[in-house]
Amino acid sequence: MSLLEDMATALMAGKANDVKELVQKAIDDGLEPGTILTEGLLSGMNVIGVKFKANEVYVPEVLIAARAMKAGMEILQPKLTEAGVEAIGIAVIGTVKGDLHDIGKNLVCMMLEGAGFKIVDIGIDVEPEKYIEAAKENNAAIIGVSALLTTTMTNMKAVVDAVKASDIAGSVKIMVGGAPVTQAFADEIGADGYAADAASAADLAKSLLPA
Repeated sequence: MSLLEDMATALMAGKANDVKELVQKAIDDGLEPGTILTEGLLSGMNVIGVKFKANEVYVPEVLIAARAMKAGMEILQPKLTEAGVEAIGIAVIGTVKGDLHDIGKNLVCMMLEGAGFKIVDIGIDVEPEKYIEAAKENNAAIIGVSALLTTTMTNMKAVVDAVKASDIAGSVKIMVGGAPVTQAFADEIGADGYAADAASAADLAKSLLPA
């Protein structure tokens, strides 16, 4: 197996230290940072995404794979910046006002990062204005809004309404998700997209980027 295949395999197994060593070795061997990212780290994370969607792996496996990816990215990021490799888009993601759940949000952040996005994680219990501020500051293309409680779902509409009334209306797409959320609810509140799980969220975010 090639070095990049070894890296993808180690990432899928959640072996963070191995991933770090392999990323460093790839850099030392003179491989392009963009190649290490796409054919090593992202290639492994994409497989995890596909398996997660098909219920072949579950949240714990995704979390340890994502942790391994993060370990590799710590070493690779400065090289990507030096080489001028840019993210495919910037996404601001947070859990809605009144909701303190973060596992689903964290999974979505990891999956989007694995799909090549730069993530701005604004945490939990987030006011509508904070989504807008973060999107403006970071020139984000996507706002992701998460909720786990039926009682906080209604606050998603407040985010959508606030964005549509702001000066970034039209320049940013809003995607929603979380256990109680449905496509019908997303349509009703005027969101641009709905994802049933973290792997689908990565596909959705890519499809919402401007062509």
